[in-house]
Amino acid sequence: VQLQASGGGLVQAGGSLRLSCTASGSIFSINAMGWYRQAPGKQRELVARITRDGSTNYADSAKGRFTISRDNAKNTGYLQMNSLKSEDTAVYYCNADISTITRLGTYWGQGTLVTVSS
Repeated sequence: VQLQASGGGLVQAGGSLRLSCTASGSIFSINAMGWYRQAPGKQRELVARITRDGSTNYADSAKGRFTISRDNAKNTGYLQMNSLKSEDTAVYYCNADISTITRLGTYWGQGTLVTVSS
C-alpha cells in the first residue's frame, strides 16, 4: 500500500492550493484519512481529518479556511486550502487508516511542500 501526496507549491498570501492524496495497492477499505503538517523547527500537527462516512474535524488554525474531502471510489483525499497565510508554510503529509485483506495499518504519504509568501 502506498500513499501519494501532490499539489503543493509556492503561493502568495491570500491564495489557494488543493492537495491530493491517492492510495494504491491491495486495498480492502480506507477508514479515516487525514492531513498533517510540519513547519521547520516544529512538531508535526494535525490539520484536518475525515472519516469514511464524511465526518470531519479541523485544527483551530484550519477552521473556516481549509476543507477536507474524499472520493472513496478513487481512494483519494483532498485538502482545499484558501486564504493561505505565511504561517501555513510547511510540509504537508497525508495519512490513512487502511485495511488490506491481512491487516489494518496507518500509512503516510511522502509529504508535499507548501510555501506561502507574504
